[in-house]
Amino acid sequence: MRGSGAGWAALGSGAAVGLSWWAGFGTRTQLFGAFPHRGAVASAGDAEPEKVVALTFDDGPNEPWTSRLLDVLAARDVRATFFQVGRCAERFPSTTRRVVDEGHVLGNHSLNHAFSSYLHEPTQRDEVERAQDVLQRVSGVRPALYRPPWLCHWPWVLRTVETAGLQVVSGTFGHPFEVFQPAGSTMAAGAARRTRPGSILIMHDGLESRGGDRSQTVASVGPLVDRLRDQGYRFTTVDRLLGVPDRLA
Repeated sequence: MRGSGAGWAALGSGAAVGLSWWAGFGTRTQLFGAFPHRGAVASAGDAEPEKVVALTFDDGPNEPWTSRLLDVLAARDVRATFFQVGRCAERFPSTTRRVVDEGHVLGNHSLNHAFSSYLHEPTQRDEVERAQDVLQRVSGVRPALYRPPWLCHWPWVLRTVETAGLQVVSGTFGHPFEVFQPAGSTMAAGAARRTRPGSILIMHDGLESRGGDRSQTVASVGPLVDRLRDQGYRFTTVDRLLGVPDRLA
Protein backbone atom coordinates (compact mmCIF):
# COMPACT_ATOMS: atom_id res chain seq x y z
CA MET A 1 0.00 0.00 0.00
CA ARG A 2 2.83 2.36 0.79
CA GLY A 3 4.29 1.80 -2.63
CA SER A 4 0.91 2.43 -4.19
CA GLY A 5 0.53 5.67 -2.23
CA ALA A 6 3.96 6.87 -3.30
CA GLY A 7 3.13 6.06 -6.88
CA TRP A 8 -0.07 8.09 -6.77
CA ALA A 9 1.81 10.98 -5.14
CA ALA A 10 4.44 10.91 -7.88
CA LEU A 11 1.72 10.78 -10.52
CA GLY A 12 -0.03 13.71 -8.91
CA SER A 13 3.20 15.71 -8.76
CA GLY A 14 3.89 14.96 -12.41
CA ALA A 15 0.39 16.04 -13.36
CA ALA A 16 0.80 19.27 -11.40
CA VAL A 17 4.07 20.05 -13.19
CA GLY A 18 2.48 19.31 -16.54
CA LEU A 19 -0.49 21.52 -15.77
CA SER A 20 1.78 24.35 -14.60
CA TRP A 21 3.82 24.15 -17.79
CA TRP A 22 0.69 24.11 -19.94
CA ALA A 23 -0.78 27.10 -18.11
CA GLY A 24 2.35 29.26 -18.28
CA PHE A 25 4.13 28.10 -21.43
CA GLY A 26 1.59 26.45 -23.72
CA THR A 27 1.34 28.11 -27.12
CA ARG A 28 -2.46 28.32 -26.99
CA THR A 29 -3.16 28.64 -23.27
CA GLN A 30 -5.46 31.53 -22.36
CA LEU A 31 -5.78 30.75 -18.64
CA PHE A 32 -3.97 33.87 -17.43
CA GLY A 33 -5.18 36.23 -20.14
CA ALA A 34 -5.30 36.74 -23.89
CA PHE A 35 -2.32 35.17 -25.64
CA PRO A 36 -3.11 35.22 -29.39
CA HIS A 37 -1.55 32.38 -31.36
CA ARG A 38 -3.27 33.02 -34.69
CA GLY A 39 -5.23 35.66 -36.54
CA ALA A 40 -8.91 35.68 -37.35
CA VAL A 41 -9.42 35.10 -41.06
CA ALA A 42 -12.52 35.98 -43.04
CA SER A 43 -14.55 33.64 -45.18
CA ALA A 44 -17.45 34.39 -47.48
CA GLY A 45 -20.46 32.18 -46.85
CA ASP A 46 -19.44 28.55 -47.20
CA ALA A 47 -16.07 29.46 -48.73
CA GLU A 48 -12.93 28.36 -46.94
CA PRO A 49 -11.11 30.91 -44.74
CA GLU A 50 -8.57 33.11 -46.46
CA LYS A 51 -5.21 31.39 -46.64
CA VAL A 52 -2.92 33.88 -44.98
CA VAL A 53 0.07 33.16 -42.73
CA ALA A 54 2.65 35.21 -40.81
CA LEU A 55 6.26 34.05 -40.60
CA THR A 56 8.04 35.08 -37.40
CA PHE A 57 11.65 34.69 -36.32
CA ASP A 58 12.91 34.82 -32.73
CA ASP A 59 16.23 35.27 -30.90
CA GLY A 60 18.07 37.36 -33.49
CA PRO A 61 19.76 39.17 -34.93
CA ASN A 62 22.41 36.51 -35.35
CA GLU A 63 25.00 36.74 -38.08
CA PRO A 64 25.53 35.58 -40.71
CA TRP A 65 22.21 33.74 -40.51
CA THR A 66 19.83 36.66 -40.14
CA SER A 67 21.28 38.39 -43.20
CA ARG A 68 21.06 35.19 -45.21
CA LEU A 69 17.47 34.79 -44.10
CA LEU A 70 16.72 38.35 -45.17
CA ASP A 71 18.22 37.56 -48.58
CA VAL A 72 15.85 34.60 -48.95
CA LEU A 73 12.83 36.66 -47.96
CA ALA A 74 13.81 39.51 -50.28
CA ALA A 75 14.21 37.13 -53.22
CA ARG A 76 10.63 35.91 -52.67
CA ASP A 77 9.15 39.30 -51.77
CA VAL A 78 7.97 38.14 -48.32
CA ARG A 79 7.67 40.37 -45.27
CA ALA A 80 8.08 38.73 -41.87
CA THR A 81 8.08 39.69 -38.19
CA PHE A 82 11.34 39.55 -36.24
CA PHE A 83 11.17 39.32 -32.44
CA GLN A 84 14.65 40.42 -31.46
CA VAL A 85 16.66 40.20 -28.26
CA GLY A 86 18.04 43.56 -27.14
CA ARG A 87 21.56 42.29 -26.47
CA CYS A 88 21.69 40.73 -29.93
CA ALA A 89 20.53 43.97 -31.54
CA GLU A 90 23.38 45.75 -29.76
CA ARG A 91 25.76 43.13 -31.18
CA PHE A 92 24.48 43.46 -34.77
CA PRO A 93 22.81 46.88 -35.05
CA SER A 94 23.13 47.11 -38.82
CA THR A 95 21.15 43.88 -39.18
CA THR A 96 18.33 45.23 -37.02
CA ARG A 97 18.26 48.36 -39.14
CA ARG A 98 18.15 46.23 -42.28
CA VAL A 99 15.11 44.36 -40.94
CA VAL A 100 13.23 47.65 -40.63
CA ASP A 101 14.58 49.17 -43.85
CA GLU A 102 13.40 46.18 -45.89
CA GLY A 103 9.83 46.44 -44.63
CA HIS A 104 9.79 43.72 -42.01
CA VAL A 105 8.20 44.27 -38.59
CA LEU A 106 10.38 44.50 -35.50
CA GLY A 107 9.15 43.00 -32.23
CA ASN A 108 10.54 42.91 -28.69
CA HIS A 109 11.83 39.56 -27.38
CA SER A 110 13.34 40.80 -24.09
CA LEU A 111 16.73 42.27 -23.29
CA ASN A 112 18.70 39.17 -22.28
CA HIS A 113 16.48 36.12 -22.92
CA ALA A 114 17.30 34.92 -19.40
CA PHE A 115 14.83 32.65 -17.61
CA SER A 116 15.65 34.14 -14.22
CA SER A 117 14.26 37.46 -15.45
CA TYR A 118 10.76 35.99 -15.50
CA LEU A 119 10.66 34.89 -11.87
CA HIS A 120 9.84 38.34 -10.48
CA GLU A 121 7.77 41.18 -11.89
CA PRO A 122 10.39 43.96 -11.36
CA THR A 123 13.06 42.10 -13.36
CA GLN A 124 10.52 41.22 -16.04
CA ARG A 125 9.50 44.87 -16.33
CA ASP A 126 13.15 45.85 -16.65
CA GLU A 127 13.67 43.28 -19.43
CA VAL A 128 10.79 44.68 -21.45
CA GLU A 129 11.54 48.37 -20.98
CA ARG A 130 15.30 48.16 -21.54
CA ALA A 131 14.82 46.06 -24.66
CA GLN A 132 12.38 48.68 -25.97
CA ASP A 133 14.99 51.37 -25.45
CA VAL A 134 17.72 49.35 -27.18
CA LEU A 135 15.60 48.48 -30.19
CA GLN A 136 14.46 52.07 -30.60
CA ARG A 137 17.99 53.40 -30.31
CA VAL A 138 19.32 50.91 -32.85
CA SER A 139 16.49 50.97 -35.39
CA GLY A 140 14.54 54.17 -34.81
CA VAL A 141 11.43 52.05 -34.18
CA ARG A 142 9.77 51.42 -30.81
CA PRO A 143 8.04 48.04 -31.23
CA ALA A 144 4.38 47.46 -30.40
CA LEU A 145 4.65 43.65 -30.38
CA TYR A 146 6.16 41.46 -27.68
CA ARG A 147 6.84 37.74 -27.64
CA PRO A 148 8.09 36.47 -24.28
CA PRO A 149 11.03 34.05 -24.35
CA TRP A 150 9.86 30.42 -24.11
CA LEU A 151 6.36 31.88 -24.55
CA CYS A 152 6.26 32.40 -20.78
CA HIS A 153 2.95 34.11 -20.02
CA TRP A 154 2.57 33.99 -16.28
CA PRO A 155 0.17 36.64 -14.94
CA TRP A 156 2.87 39.18 -14.06
CA VAL A 157 4.43 38.80 -17.52
CA LEU A 158 1.13 39.62 -19.22
CA ARG A 159 0.56 42.47 -16.76
CA THR A 160 3.99 43.95 -17.49
CA VAL A 161 3.48 43.72 -21.25
CA GLU A 162 0.07 45.36 -21.03
CA THR A 163 1.40 48.16 -18.82
CA ALA A 164 4.09 48.85 -21.43
CA GLY A 165 1.37 49.24 -24.08
CA LEU A 166 2.56 46.19 -26.03
CA GLN A 167 0.62 43.42 -27.75
CA VAL A 168 1.74 39.97 -26.61
CA VAL A 169 2.08 37.35 -29.35
CA SER A 170 2.24 33.55 -29.31
CA GLY A 171 2.15 31.28 -32.37
CA THR A 172 2.75 27.75 -33.65
CA PHE A 173 6.24 26.29 -33.69
CA GLY A 174 7.35 25.53 -37.22
CA HIS A 175 9.25 22.47 -36.02
CA PRO A 176 9.47 21.21 -32.42
CA PHE A 177 13.14 20.24 -32.76
CA GLU A 178 14.42 23.30 -34.60
CA VAL A 179 16.95 23.91 -31.82
CA PHE A 180 18.77 20.75 -32.99
CA GLN A 181 18.75 21.95 -36.63
CA PRO A 182 17.28 18.97 -38.51
CA ALA A 183 17.52 19.15 -42.30
CA GLY A 184 15.95 22.22 -43.84
CA SER A 185 13.68 20.07 -46.01
CA THR A 186 12.38 18.32 -42.89
CA MET A 187 11.62 21.62 -41.17
CA ALA A 188 9.93 23.04 -44.25
CA ALA A 189 7.69 20.00 -44.60
CA GLY A 190 6.83 20.04 -40.88
CA ALA A 191 6.00 23.76 -40.84
CA ALA A 192 3.82 23.41 -43.93
CA ARG A 193 1.85 20.60 -42.27
CA ARG A 194 1.26 22.76 -39.20
CA THR A 195 0.10 25.79 -41.16
CA ARG A 196 -3.57 26.73 -41.15
CA PRO A 197 -5.32 29.89 -42.34
CA GLY A 198 -4.30 32.63 -39.90
CA SER A 199 -1.27 30.77 -38.52
CA ILE A 200 1.60 32.62 -36.87
CA LEU A 201 4.59 30.37 -37.48
CA ILE A 202 7.47 30.55 -34.98
CA MET A 203 11.00 29.97 -36.27
CA HIS A 204 14.39 31.06 -34.93
CA ASP A 205 17.31 32.91 -36.51
CA GLY A 206 19.25 32.74 -33.22
CA LEU A 207 19.47 30.75 -30.00
CA GLU A 208 18.36 32.73 -26.96
CA SER A 209 21.00 35.51 -26.72
CA ARG A 210 23.95 33.29 -27.63
CA GLY A 211 23.68 33.09 -31.40
CA GLY A 212 24.50 29.75 -32.97
CA ASP A 213 24.28 27.94 -36.28
CA ARG A 214 20.92 28.47 -37.97
CA SER A 215 21.91 27.27 -41.43
CA GLN A 216 19.12 24.71 -41.69
CA THR A 217 16.48 27.18 -40.60
CA VAL A 218 17.65 29.48 -43.37
CA ALA A 219 17.61 26.54 -45.79
CA SER A 220 14.03 25.72 -44.82
CA VAL A 221 12.47 29.12 -45.46
CA GLY A 222 12.64 29.26 -49.25
CA PRO A 223 11.10 25.79 -49.72
CA LEU A 224 8.48 26.57 -47.07
CA VAL A 225 7.44 29.78 -48.81
CA ASP A 226 7.27 28.02 -52.18
CA ARG A 227 5.27 25.12 -50.76
CA LEU A 228 2.74 27.36 -49.02
CA ARG A 229 2.32 29.56 -52.08
CA ASP A 230 1.62 26.46 -54.13
CA GLN A 231 -1.15 25.73 -51.60
CA GLY A 232 -2.63 29.18 -52.13
CA TYR A 233 -1.23 31.00 -49.10
CA ARG A 234 -0.15 34.59 -49.02
CA PHE A 235 2.18 36.09 -46.42
CA THR A 236 1.65 38.96 -44.04
CA THR A 237 3.07 40.36 -40.80
CA VAL A 238 1.75 39.78 -37.29
CA ASP A 239 0.42 43.31 -36.83
CA ARG A 240 -1.69 43.06 -39.98
CA LEU A 241 -2.89 39.59 -39.11
CA LEU A 242 -3.99 40.64 -35.61
CA GLY A 243 -5.16 44.12 -36.64
CA VAL A 244 -2.86 45.97 -34.23
CA PRO A 245 -0.14 48.64 -34.66
CA ASP A 246 3.36 47.56 -35.62
CA ARG A 247 5.08 50.28 -33.58
CA LEU A 248 4.45 52.74 -30.79
CA ALA A 249 4.41 56.48 -31.34
